This record gives sequence, structure tokens and C-alpha cells, in this order.
Amino acid sequence: MADRKKIAAIVTTYFENSHADLIVSKFCTGFPTVNGVVKPSVDLVSMYMDQLHPLDVGMELFQEYGIPVYPSIRSALTLTPPVTSHWPTGADWDEGELAVDGVLIIGEHGDYPGNEFDRRMYPRRYLFEQVCGVIATSKRPVPVFSDKHLSYTWADSLWIYERAKMLQLPFMAGSALPVVDRKPFLEHEIGTQIEEALSIGYFHPYLYGLDSYGFHGLEALQCMVERRSGGETGIASVQCLEGDDVWKSGEKGMWPRELADAAEAQIQAKDFGLIEDNCENPAVFILEYTDGFKATTLMLDGHLRGFGYAARINGQVESTEFNSNGRLQDPFTYQGLNIQEMFLTGKPQYPVERSLLVSGVMDALMESRHRKNTRISTPHLNVKYDPFGPFITGAS
Repeated sequence: MADRKKIAAIVTTYFENSHADLIVSKFCTGFPTVNGVVKPSVDLVSMYMDQLHPLDVGMELFQEYGIPVYPSIRSALTLTPPVTSHWPTGADWDEGELAVDGVLIIGEHGDYPGNEFDRRMYPRRYLFEQVCGVIATSKRPVPVFSDKHLSYTWADSLWIYERAKMLQLPFMAGSALPVVDRKPFLEHEIGTQIEEALSIGYFHPYLYGLDSYGFHGLEALQCMVERRSGGETGIASVQCLEGDDVWKSGEKGMWPRELADAAEAQIQAKDFGLIEDNCENPAVFILEYTDGFKATTLMLDGHLRGFGYAARINGQVESTEFNSNGRLQDPFTYQGLNIQEMFLTGKPQYPVERSLLVSGVMDALMESRHRKNTRISTPHLNVKYDPFGPFITGAS
């Protein structure tokens, strides 16, 4: 037991089915899979919570498992009490050394303001910056995972990415969708000549906003198209269209309706009838890549409750559904197992550049929406990378 890796969790807030609950709790109770519960191979030893939710479920869990909750990020990473002096001097200020072997950052959910681009201002950069401060002064890089977007602005997302590289951190981020099961199973061989591609997903205008669930839809798309011939080259422009303009743009050939129908056909959880009749204010993300490739993410505010993907290869359409059984726990089980593997090996399971690119794309798309759905040129999103693996998935 003495050799087991020690992990700290830094979260914004903790309530039932929050991302903190869906990810961090599994490092206490285990990872439920079709073959039974996989016990954690690392030890969660400390917690920091930025906000105490009115329906908190974390404090009782931590007490049950004997995990201390610290009042600061520094103390959670050093496993030392906070400084109590009002005006500490050099003599009584003890920074403390990094005392954990990996860090989970879950900057999702909580009482934080939105901005004019309808983006929730989760303090992901602040949390990451505090973690990096302790790592840098201790001169011991450890693996770090940061949930979903790197940040709500491109500038902060890029800063996080570059800071991780500067400190030589094993670093992963992003959505759980890339590691869930796909039915029928579909994984492009690296180097596939993909002609065009589309992902489809859902959002709720009030509960699961376009920014939040749009990120899932984009990562579902990106984890597939990054495997195309030539690897990832970045994105040259984006445009977000809404309402009737979604259907009109499809009729004009701005996005492939055939692929949308193929992806929609794979999703089990949906309403009867046509997409157009069941959605009041859908959105479509139109992406132009720097190598000339084009792709689409179609986000529906009704009709279905799942995510799918379709692509045209050699003139033939291939399609799949993500997380076909619909269980909420499954995506986070396999995401958690990949995070744990990075903690154990010190090697990321998939490229953080994917999440960097999607974070920047989401920022530009919300700007497009704010600017009355105009096309936004994105020369700064020239993010180049190659996919890699294998990683742990829920593939059947």
C-alpha cells in the first residue's frame, strides 16, 4: 500500500451526478464496468472544494473514506495545515512540498457567472495555476487531469497548455465521450481518407447549454476526424447557425444532411417524427480545417438524447452512436480508468491537443453566435498533432 500513488482532487463543487461526483467518487468506490467493479489502483488522499453545494454529497463520502478536505489548494497538494498567522513572515511561512503523485481538477458546475458570450466562467485557469505553483516550487512534475474545456477563453486555454508543457507535466483534459462504447463499433484507421464527417448531439437551452454540451459534440467529432490522412492540422474558420437557418443551410449544402440522418438513425433515445418538427432552436457548427477538410456538429434542443457520428469514406457512409446503452456512469468510468492509467504510468492516454483545439473552437463558435452567427476566421487555431493510443474504452 505504501507504494500506491497518492492523488489530490481539486473541484469546484460536489453534488449527486455532478462531474466531481461522477469522476472523483469512483476513485473511492471503484469503477463499475460490464465485468464488475474495478477497484482503484491509486489512493485519493486529499480534497479541495471551491464551493459547498446546498445538496452536497461529497463531505459524507470523504468522511466515510477518511479523506481530509483542505481549505486551500496548496494545503491539499502538500498535505499540510493552512498558514494561520495573519501576517506570516519568512520565518513562519512554510510553503510545504508537493506530497501527492497526481492531481484531478474538476472545474465543472458551481455558482459562477456567465459572460456576454453565454459562457459559464468556471475558474479552470485559476485552479490549474494554483496547482502548477505548488508543482513548480517543488520541482516535481506529476500527472494532471483537467475536466472538459481547458478554459472559457482561447487565451487562457493556450496559457494552460503552454504552462503544462513548460513544467513537463503529463497532462490530459476533455470530455468522456471519446472513450465510451460505439455501436456499431467504428474507429477509423489512422490515415483514413475521410471525405466529410458530422457529429450529432443534444442540449437543453437552460440545463445543458450550447457551450457545455456543444463541447461534447465537438470532441466526439474530433476524436474521429483527427485520424484522417495527414493528421490534425487545425481549423481555419467556424460558424454557428441557429433556428431555421440550420435547416436552410442544410438545404443549401452547407452541411451534409445525409450524414445527419445516418447518425440520427443510430441513436436509440429519441422522439418520433422529424428532427425539424421536434426542435425549436437547434444549432449547427460548421468547421473548415486548414487542410481543406470540412466537418459539422449538429446540436438539437429536442428530438434525441444522445450523441452520434457519421462519415463518408470512399463514397460510403459509416455511422455510430456514442454510449449506446445511455447509462450516465459508463462514460465517466472509462474516462476515470484512463486518468488512473496516466497516474500509474506517467503517460497521457490521448492527446491533450484535441481538447486545446476544441476549447478554442468552442470559444470562436460562441463569438460567432454572439456576432449574429457570422463566420469567424481562426488562424490562431493552427493546432497540429497526431492521434495516438491505444487507450481504455467501453467498446464492446
